[in-house]
Amino acid sequence: MSAASQTPTDTAPQGDSGPPPARPARRAHRSLALALLAGAAGAALALLASGRTWAEGSAVLAQGELSRTVTGADVTGVPGALAVVGLAALVAVFAVRRVGRIAVAALLALSGVGIAVAAVRGNSDTSALREKAATAVGLTGTDVHHVTHTGWPWVAAAGGLLLLIAGLLALVYGRHWPAMSGKYERTPGGGRGPRRAPAPPDLDRPEEIWKSLDRGEDPTR
Repeated sequence: MSAASQTPTDTAPQGDSGPPPARPARRAHRSLALALLAGAAGAALALLASGRTWAEGSAVLAQGELSRTVTGADVTGVPGALAVVGLAALVAVFAVRRVGRIAVAALLALSGVGIAVAAVRGNSDTSALREKAATAVGLTGTDVHHVTHTGWPWVAAAGGLLLLIAGLLALVYGRHWPAMSGKYERTPGGGRGPRRAPAPPDLDRPEEIWKSLDRGEDPTR
């Protein structure tokens, strides 16, 4: 076959491939918003539930029955304390980077786990109620009857689960989240960076000369 009869092979037209979709950026923004919402809501629920009534019962006396109630803080102080820790960890996630961010995110998740476990265990705990009844009656070992539990321990447990979700999101997507600006960080040498020299005083204004002298400067230089 002659060269004249050979037809050049046409390359298939390729479409114009635009910039790839910014899916990682969108996913990072969504996870950040969800983590902030879940973390703040979880800490708020745990703190709110800690101050509410968890159980109530009655101590039997000769004159009748004495009703007593206990709050979440009376039963266990763990949910309230870990809610503060989790809230602080949620804020600290943006102040650290790399390994520090992973450690803070793990602390956030563990705070949620601790709140949930303490709330579930406190839901069936009557020791604080018996202690309160004994204090009111003045007799150790006083038993309580007609014990009822409210739903606030489960609210605290739900807050712990929300903090756990925030911590897991920070562990998975935290490396893509922004960090605090470094303009206030110290320089490697330990200083805060060069300062701008103050403007020279206006020698035509006496008050500027006095201010310069108060600062220990020579206004004539």
